[in-house]
Amino acid sequence: MVSNKPRGLGRGLSALMADVTQSTETQAADAPRRADRTVPIEKLRANPNQPRRTFTQDALNELSASIKEKGILQPLIVRPTDGGMFEIVAGERRWRAAQLAQLHEVPVLVRELNDTEVLEIAIIENIQRADLNAVEEAAGYRQLMDKFGHTQEKLAEALGKSRSHIANLLRLLSLPDDVQQMVVEGKLSAGHARALITSENPSELAKIVVRDGLSVRATEALVKKQSEGEKPKATARPQSTGGDKDADTRALEKDLSAILAMKVTINHKSGTETGQVILTYENLDQLDDLCAKLSR
Repeated sequence: MVSNKPRGLGRGLSALMADVTQSTETQAADAPRRADRTVPIEKLRANPNQPRRTFTQDALNELSASIKEKGILQPLIVRPTDGGMFEIVAGERRWRAAQLAQLHEVPVLVRELNDTEVLEIAIIENIQRADLNAVEEAAGYRQLMDKFGHTQEKLAEALGKSRSHIANLLRLLSLPDDVQQMVVEGKLSAGHARALITSENPSELAKIVVRDGLSVRATEALVKKQSEGEKPKATARPQSTGGDKDADTRALEKDLSAILAMKVTINHKSGTETGQVILTYENLDQLDDLCAKLSR
């Protein structure tokens, strides 16, 4: 039976979180969710727009073994499609593992959801996965912000994360693709990558960090050493910003510069919550682009 309970973006992010939170990828025996019904496994199909494309065989085998022993404790979220079929909204790993376990049917929660809501739930579910690396998690936050207009504060509240956690991960997306790939492959930790954000040549330093097996603290020292080596050029400018900036402020300047495609300077007044953000455009086209972005 399809639920007639109104759902979706009109009820906000927390409403979309409700089913996902209670229908996680783990086999949590402490709080099983009652399914609406069971569906033959061949009546389900994967979401073609599923953001997560990789399902490791070892993890599927482990989940399959758990399903053989305990069954599927948390139902999949699905939506009805043509011909009596159902599209999986959340729980594709359980579906795949159930096939390995040779189950004939699986428990489901049936929901009427539009394409936008399906994508949003899929992204949220992926973010909640324990084995997600820092870059994948950051990409999920970025998708939720860009596609659905969620703010860092809104995401932090709904997902149970701190705003600084989300902000720090988003900064990783300003790193070059090759450095991000090192994080994805596990060659660099999120801490290493964050230390490289303020570097002028993060790709070069990342290779040194991986080659020499440097710790996060040693990586920070390497970035600082490089920065001090370039200071003579910078001091040619008779300009003062009112004191040395911390790494987070410099990283935020770099992030905003990359997003706006123009120089961004942040002057924070020490000991207060106030300051200035200075945008420097090089031509009128850049100014027009900025106005267009702000008007959205």
